[in-house]
Amino acid sequence: MDHCDVLVVGGGPAGSSLAWSLRNSDLDTMIIDRSQFPRTKVCAGWITPSVIDTLEIDINDYANKHIIQPVYGFRISLMGSEQVEIRYPGEPVSYGIRRCEFDHYLLERSNANINQGISINDIHRDGQKWLVNNDIQTSLIVGAGGHFCPVARYINSGRKNLHEKIVAQEIEVECTDEELSECNIDRTMPELYFCEDLKGYGWIFPKGNFLNIGLGREDTKQLSDHVQKFCDFLKRNKKIPERLPIKFNGHAYQLYQHTPRQIMDNALLLVGDAAGLAYTQSGEGICPAIESGMIAARVIEEAKGDYSEQQLENYQSLIKQRFGKRHVNNRYLKMPIWFKKYMANKLLKTEWFARHIVLDKWFLHAKIQPLIIY
Repeated sequence: MDHCDVLVVGGGPAGSSLAWSLRNSDLDTMIIDRSQFPRTKVCAGWITPSVIDTLEIDINDYANKHIIQPVYGFRISLMGSEQVEIRYPGEPVSYGIRRCEFDHYLLERSNANINQGISINDIHRDGQKWLVNNDIQTSLIVGAGGHFCPVARYINSGRKNLHEKIVAQEIEVECTDEELSECNIDRTMPELYFCEDLKGYGWIFPKGNFLNIGLGREDTKQLSDHVQKFCDFLKRNKKIPERLPIKFNGHAYQLYQHTPRQIMDNALLLVGDAAGLAYTQSGEGICPAIESGMIAARVIEEAKGDYSEQQLENYQSLIKQRFGKRHVNNRYLKMPIWFKKYMANKLLKTEWFARHIVLDKWFLHAKIQPLIIY
C-alpha cells in the first residue's frame, strides 16, 4: 500500500501548482491522474502575464521547447456584426499556449510523486486517514480533477445542481503556412464572437501554426448545431481553412458566481474546476485553477497536519477574498432578452466598452494584482 501526506486527484494546472507550492515543505505529496501526460485538454488555451509571474515561469526557457504565442490585441463582435479591433502597445497582454504542452510542463516540475493512468473507484475513511482505491492511504485529499472530479462528487453528494454547467466544444488543428496566409486573421490577435442571444461566445485563437476554434454556451441544448453554424460563419468570412476537421471535443465547467459547490470538508479540499472557479464573464479557468492550488497549499502548510474542517476553513475565506462572493444577484441578467441584445449590439461596437469592460475587466483582469503567497 502507498502512503502520502497529501493526495492530489488530478494533474492539471490546479493540482500541479498546489504540489509545486508544497515543494519546499516536509509533506509527501502524490498526484494521481486517470490520463497519461502529455494529454489532450479541451480549452482555448491562453494565459495572462500574471500567470507567468505567479508561477515564476522563465518565458524564454519555456519558449525553447513549447509554443507560446504573444498576444497584443483582440478582435471582438457579435456574430455577424462588424468587428472592433483593440490593440495594446508595449508588452504582450496575454499568451496562447497548448494545454497538452503547458499542463505537462507544470506537472513535470511539480516535485510530486506522480502516478498516471489511475482512476478513482473508491474513497472512504479509514480511522484518521483516507483510503483511496484500497491501496493509497493519505491524511488529506485534494480534488483537482475538473468538473467531473470524483472528490467533488464525494463532497457534494446529495447536493442539488451539482452539474449545472457551461458546455463548450473546441478543436485545435495545425495548419500550413499557406493555409494560414489565406485566413483573414492576425496571429497576435485572437477573435471573440458573442452569440446573438448572449448565452455564450465563440473564439479563434492562433498559436504559432495551430488554430484553436471553439464555442461555449450556458444553454446546453443543440450545442453541436451552434458550433456548426459558427464554423460555417468563419469559413464564409475566410477566418479558418475550408478543410477544418468536423469532429470537435467537448468540455464542461461551472462559473464561480453561479456554482453551488461545497469546496471543503474534513480533510478534503477542492481546487480549480473541481471547485467551480471559472471566471463568470469569460469562463476562463486556468488562472483560477492555479491560484486556488497555491492558496490551498498555503492553508495546508499552515494546518501543520491538522486537516479538520475547522482548521481548513481559512481556505474558503481566502477563495472568497480572491474571487469575490458567489451567487451575485446581477440585475442585468433579469432584463428582457430584446433589451440585452439591443444594448450588447450598441456597446460591443464601441472601442471604449470593448477595451475597458470586455477585455480589461472580464478577460484580462488587468487591475487585479498577481497572487502573492507568503
